[in-house]
Amino acid sequence: MQDFSTYVGLDVHKDTIVVAALFPGHQEPVRWDVPNEAMALRRLARKLRRQGGDQVLCCYEAGVCGYAIQRRLQAEGVRCVVVAPSLIPVKPGQRIKTDARDALKLAQLLRAGLLTEVAPPTSQEEAVRDLCRAREATVGDLNRSKNRLTKMLLRKGIIYREVQKAWTLTHRRWLGRVTFESDTERFIFEDCRLGIDQLEARLQSLENGLEALAQQEPYRQAVGWLCCLRGVKTLTAMTLLSELHGFRRFTSARQLMGYLGLVTSVHASADSMHRGRITKAGNAHVRRVLVEAAWNYMRRPEVSPALRRRRQGQPAWAVALADKALVRLHQRFQALTRRGKPHNKVVVAVARELVGFIWALLYRETMNQAV
Repeated sequence: MQDFSTYVGLDVHKDTIVVAALFPGHQEPVRWDVPNEAMALRRLARKLRRQGGDQVLCCYEAGVCGYAIQRRLQAEGVRCVVVAPSLIPVKPGQRIKTDARDALKLAQLLRAGLLTEVAPPTSQEEAVRDLCRAREATVGDLNRSKNRLTKMLLRKGIIYREVQKAWTLTHRRWLGRVTFESDTERFIFEDCRLGIDQLEARLQSLENGLEALAQQEPYRQAVGWLCCLRGVKTLTAMTLLSELHGFRRFTSARQLMGYLGLVTSVHASADSMHRGRITKAGNAHVRRVLVEAAWNYMRRPEVSPALRRRRQGQPAWAVALADKALVRLHQRFQALTRRGKPHNKVVVAVARELVGFIWALLYRETMNQAV
């Protein structure tokens, strides 16, 4: 960032963008507002190039406006970065906050090199990530709809008491035999069932789309490697790859663990050091699927028929590394359980170690030398 002469902070909102520019030769910053529109961004880029030449660097905070502004400015020849809001330095004593002050603060911190850039996805990577998140949101909607229906039946004193779990074929047949005295209640019940059927159809469609993408490049090879691990199937692998785009920016497994918020917080002062809970920083979507996968290592380290089918056609080094993870993570799970650790803490610790194996799998060259 030291090769630029003009630094620009953008405080971005849905309708407007507040601009604060530090031009060379100006004692005071220059501030103005522009609409958040494509034509206005073109005019802004031309103005910045006219006054700052090719040495212009812009920045704004990552947020709901995404990366569209960055892409438009860079298409117009202006370098723009998106920075992590949680890593922006804060003055505890500062009590006045305005859009103009925020934009100026970004420009000053950008010039000082104190901001952390977010790795932006390409348009295609962002589309795949949105597909994974759409599936995740649909799963949540489906679970809420099922819960709403069962609680409605509970209020009416209608309880499913069969041996089988809920939402099996037997349970659905039982739902078809449920009767109500009121036509209004029957209408509400059928409407809830219809909503569940529609959500299940949507979920199936989204999963089919992800399965199709997993068979295409650049995902096919990496998905195959990840699926060698127990607890990692195609949908989990696609979530990992889409959320961790540009994977090689993580130069070590520990760096990836920290990015995912699976390392413990530390407070050290003088001779004292206190380690707290995990930081939960970074990507919560990846952290969720990792914890779900880690529960699978509670079982004995055996290769199931389904896991054996997933490993067919995969390189020997990837299978060997997955076998190593199978044994090590199970032993880790058992050792922490014997020490009396709660299962929730144990599974997070196993998920953290699972990140190390995932990092190793996606660094093929490194593992080919090690295996």
